[in-house]
Amino acid sequence: MSHGRTYNMIKSMRCDFNVTTLDINPITTESDYEVALREIQRLWEAPHGSPEGDKLDVMVTLVDAYEQQHYPIPPADPVETILHHMESQGMSRRELEPYLGSQSYVSEVLNRQRALTLDMIRKLHEGLGISADILVQPYQLQTA
Repeated sequence: MSHGRTYNMIKSMRCDFNVTTLDINPITTESDYEVALREIQRLWEAPHGSPEGDKLDVMVTLVDAYEQQHYPIPPADPVETILHHMESQGMSRRELEPYLGSQSYVSEVLNRQRALTLDMIRKLHEGLGISADILVQPYQLQTA
């Protein structure tokens, strides 16, 4: 396709995007962030593809970027994740033995005296469905 033809096609296209309708500003301060959250709440039920829905999409993207920079979420702790899984599933320490080894290994892992091994991580992931991405995260061991 020639440049002239492409230019004519673009020139003939109608653009309904009106920047002044969106009235969006960057989020640089905590005050801007609070205003953006209120605006998101106001627009929450906006139909997808409407001008309000488009504004909602942009606002959510801006707030997400601000939160990632100012309120980063640290990676999940492997031991806390195992404990949470045990609690939510009503599991006992004994039920972890097939995944971690002996009763003493279970105790040592949960008390942060022994690190998870690759074999333990695989078994926990495959047997209990705990995310391997979480289980491989470094965590603090208790020193004797």
